[in-house]
Amino acid sequence: MAKTIYKVAGMTCGGCARSVEQAIKAAAPSAEVSVDLAAGQVGVEGADPQTVAKAVEAAGFDFNGAA
Repeated sequence: MAKTIYKVAGMTCGGCARSVEQAIKAAAPSAEVSVDLAAGQVGVEGADPQTVAKAVEAAGFDFNGAA
């Protein structure tokens, strides 16, 4: 499965990035997650968009679809 880049609004610090990463990994334990805080983007491999969206929103951030 290829890595998909998603836009996530509201991440302002490393703690935010960790919250998003942990939420996605909790929803999809086998997923590979990388966060680009400066760009406001999250790269995810191994999880479908709906799972990522729910995890991001549950963590309190705005999921804005694929970048």
